[in-house]
Amino acid sequence: MATRGSRSEKVKRIFQQFDGNHDGGLNREEMAALVVAVNPRVKFSDEQINAILDEVFRTYAEFIDPNKGLTYDGLLRTYDDGAGDVDRDFDALGLELNADESIKDSEVASSSSITDERAVEAQKKQRTAAWAVSPNHGIVFDETWKLVDDLEILVKRLKSKQERDGKLKADNNNNNNNVDAFSDAGWSRELGPSSEISEKRIYWEESSHDYGVFVKELGVLRSKADGARSREEAFDGHMAIGRVLYEHQLFKEALVSFKRACELQPTDVRPHFKAGNCLYVLGKCKESKDEFLLALEAAESGGNQWAYLLPQIYVNLGIALEGEGMVLSACEYYREAAILCPTHFRALKLLGSALFGVGEYRAAVKALEEAIYLKPDYADAHCDLASSLHSMGEDERAIEVFQRAIDLKPGHVDALYNLGGLYMDLGRFQRASEMYTRVLAVWPNHWRAQLNKAVSLLGAGETEEAKRALKEALKLTNRVELHDAISHLKHLQKKKGKKNGNGNGGEGPFIVVEPSKFKTVGEKTTLRPDLATALQIRAFQRVTRLGKCDVEAVRKEMRDNDVPVSYSGSGGPTKSIRKPNLEEILRRLLNSLKPDTFQGAIKAINEKILSLLDDSGSGRVDMGMFYAVIAPLCGGHSDKRKRVAFDALLWRPVNEGSSQITKTDAVKYIKLLRAIYIPSHGMSEMLEVHGEEEGDSSMTVTFNQFLAMFDDPDWGFGIMSTILKLEANDRNRHGNQVCSVCRYPIIGSRFKEVKARFSLCNQCYSEGKVPPSFKQEEYKFREYESEAEAMKAKCVCFSMQSHKKPIAT
Repeated sequence: MATRGSRSEKVKRIFQQFDGNHDGGLNREEMAALVVAVNPRVKFSDEQINAILDEVFRTYAEFIDPNKGLTYDGLLRTYDDGAGDVDRDFDALGLELNADESIKDSEVASSSSITDERAVEAQKKQRTAAWAVSPNHGIVFDETWKLVDDLEILVKRLKSKQERDGKLKADNNNNNNNVDAFSDAGWSRELGPSSEISEKRIYWEESSHDYGVFVKELGVLRSKADGARSREEAFDGHMAIGRVLYEHQLFKEALVSFKRACELQPTDVRPHFKAGNCLYVLGKCKESKDEFLLALEAAESGGNQWAYLLPQIYVNLGIALEGEGMVLSACEYYREAAILCPTHFRALKLLGSALFGVGEYRAAVKALEEAIYLKPDYADAHCDLASSLHSMGEDERAIEVFQRAIDLKPGHVDALYNLGGLYMDLGRFQRASEMYTRVLAVWPNHWRAQLNKAVSLLGAGETEEAKRALKEALKLTNRVELHDAISHLKHLQKKKGKKNGNGNGGEGPFIVVEPSKFKTVGEKTTLRPDLATALQIRAFQRVTRLGKCDVEAVRKEMRDNDVPVSYSGSGGPTKSIRKPNLEEILRRLLNSLKPDTFQGAIKAINEKILSLLDDSGSGRVDMGMFYAVIAPLCGGHSDKRKRVAFDALLWRPVNEGSSQITKTDAVKYIKLLRAIYIPSHGMSEMLEVHGEEEGDSSMTVTFNQFLAMFDDPDWGFGIMSTILKLEANDRNRHGNQVCSVCRYPIIGSRFKEVKARFSLCNQCYSEGKVPPSFKQEEYKFREYESEAEAMKAKCVCFSMQSHKKPIAT
């Protein structure tokens, strides 16, 4: 890290570079040239340049010479305040620092006409952290220095005792804590965490006697701060105590100090911001978000005083929201930070990662590429860029970018794991297993990597190695999927042995039969195309967890939280809201979900539903139509779901106050429902073949007429009956029955071929797969929802056979 001397010399060199007339000041024209030169990728308009210059000349008026412009001290102050990164700007301009000049500058700094003051400043810098001497966030009162010195002694004493007793724990693997997630030195070095925190998390033994003594002595220092001569000095004391505790990762105690500082000066941004950081590290995302919102409110109401901190507040607020699973909302704040500070590579990376998290891959690639341009060695940005490219199908480029991330950081777990997944998708199983092996070298307890390693080894034909990897995964987690995978592997080995014995080893594991050759026996047996569609919808329902949301909660949301009426470009009234506000509603409806699970739900809903409802790209969604679209997949009786869907359409402004909906709305709804959930059928095909006209707005539809449209098997959402069957049976296990194609235990319905007597699972039946040893002109299947039902049918069959005795003559 650059010393103050070398840092000030860098600022001086930058200043001299743009002081074209050598008058000791940067006028507006020279400042404009500086702004443009250090931001080569940003195309500023004249208005933007003027706005930036107005802000600089207003905020740093005390450093403005009316005849010359911004002085060197003023430019140094802008960097001290975090309005730019000295090192980055210096490198971007291609300047070089002469070592002799750096030493000279340092010597000059300590031998000026105010030698005593400089000496005091130097002592302060030697005995405490860099933040304390910052002109805007550091220590103001001399008495506060005494508190800091005493506290440093207390912390060192506690640390030495806990290290001696073996109670102090350090964690070099930050995969399971929040420390390295909040804003780093990407923009403001003052409010980010220290580099030590990012590298190693320290866990103090808070239940020990030594810690209790430390807290008691800390209370004495806090009392001294409270007993200061003025409110401002007390605030200064508590902020300094909090900062020292924060630097030593005593986050709970630091939070107490920052909260006290908030009480003393509620409108000051800094204590709210630091309290938010502490809460986030402690895993309290909601409370953290609330503190950042208070910091944002204080900054926005404080005029220009805190304007330069806004980007950092936006970034950390976005991170706290992501911690709650609110990714769409987080995107908004990251975008605000990037707009306010175009060189904030941290904000751009987080924006790209969040956009990737909600399935908006092209926008994610753009933001991540911008972050990498600003910081070429940003391994995390490379990793997320590669993931976005893979999602867009650009696999070869994705491999290159993943490799770049790994070159920058050889132990980058996410890059290694995701590259392994990419190789699996490409069928390059040996390379995939190598990636997962490297993940396990860094993170031995990563059970998913262990499981994927087993699958990739199986794909590579290394069955024994795969079996060992599966057993290792089973030691790490006792999930039922692993038991099924081991069972599946055993079946494959038995099958392989049989093939080797009878000479049929060259035959493939299955053949795919065209749909017309699949016949059904009995009315209860699901048609193959219907099951294929229903399985896709059921998979979406599982990912979004909409089945966990009772449909009555949707009705309550409509009743209790009305949405203001707005007017779209076509002029029609709608109850529409922005996507981040919709995310808040979904958080209430799915309040039982963990943040990661909720993030996955939002991604699926954004990709499948919101992308169609917001086809204009305005970012706004018609809530009546949204409620109606999700109602069929929510929990509750099917009749209730259909009723809530109808009520959601009644809730729209055009139908409000009526007991019937317009024919236009009904047809539009059915079209949307099919376009979202049954896209393979195609909207144009539905309209052309069915010949359904939307009709004029005066035509209305009753609830019974709506049900007839909804339940129509060809042109409505008749597939819902199959979805309901899947909901009821998709956890049913059929004893020891395994699918004759995939060899996995059958869960859900079992489809038995009545002549050849082999059985298929839901998935293989829907895909038309049959064992190669049973080649027939046509196949007839009977569906069994449970093994009890199969046994009952078997008994009936035996009973019928027993009655077919020859007649005695």
